[in-house]
Amino acid sequence: MPETTIAQPNRSHRLKGMVIALVGAALMSLDPVFIRFSGVNELETTFLFGLFTAISMSVVIRLNDKRGLLKVLLESGWPLLVAGVLMLGSSTGLVFAIKNTSVVNTFLILSSLPAVAALFSWIFLREKVSKQTMFAIVGVILGIGVVVSGSGADGTSSLYGDMLAMFSVAVLALMLTLLRKFPDVSRIGVVGFGGFLVAVVMIFFTEPSTFSLNTWLIMGAMGLFTAPFGRVLSMVATRYATAAEVSMTLMLETVLAPIWAYIFFTEVPGANSLIGGAILLITIIGYTLHLTKEES
Repeated sequence: MPETTIAQPNRSHRLKGMVIALVGAALMSLDPVFIRFSGVNELETTFLFGLFTAISMSVVIRLNDKRGLLKVLLESGWPLLVAGVLMLGSSTGLVFAIKNTSVVNTFLILSSLPAVAALFSWIFLREKVSKQTMFAIVGVILGIGVVVSGSGADGTSSLYGDMLAMFSVAVLALMLTLLRKFPDVSRIGVVGFGGFLVAVVMIFFTEPSTFSLNTWLIMGAMGLFTAPFGRVLSMVATRYATAAEVSMTLMLETVLAPIWAYIFFTEVPGANSLIGGAILLITIIGYTLHLTKEES
């Protein structure tokens, strides 16, 4: 598959990319609610997520792409295969993180995505990173450092779970950067193929026949709707904005996920999570206002 020369997106495209990414972030912020209510362990939850994601994305391709499922996958070429493998790693890391540390810590750590994405974009794509983005990245790194420094002190977080979240971030950032290099790759195809790989790998560690109806329904809602479409939108956004800017916008998850955690699980963050979260929130607002001002 031919490579595409990377050009800096214009301002109207950047705003469009941000809006798409915001909707995707809102959908993905619901992940911990479904995962915690699934009633099964990490491997079984990951299997169900992958299975339903593969099904939903296959249906979407059949309904909306005249080329058909097989041709979409073949024409996307090797970048789709690599992106699918990266999604396997990212999704698995996310599920295991949510199961092993607090929702707040998981999503605060996920907000470090722009720092890693900017680094990968600079290394692999030679994209220029603006001064404002660099300041925002520094704020993100500072906030994450504060959050992780208090891991385990509140009884709901753990260093093991935090490190799994960091792994998920690194792999996801690499996938976003790859998709920016190859913008013609089917985003829906990537999510569907990634889900297929997740299901194939995890089925060797699970016994689906033992799952309750409640588990199937809960994970079906996540795997068929909120999770895959949230990820598709986050990938589509990379067509209009840089990987670092999309990653920064996706930090809306960091704001919404703790709210859902408190509402559904009465999970109260510790002092370090609150302080680090405040730093991250200020960074998000400041960076978003900066881009909005540029648009006007």
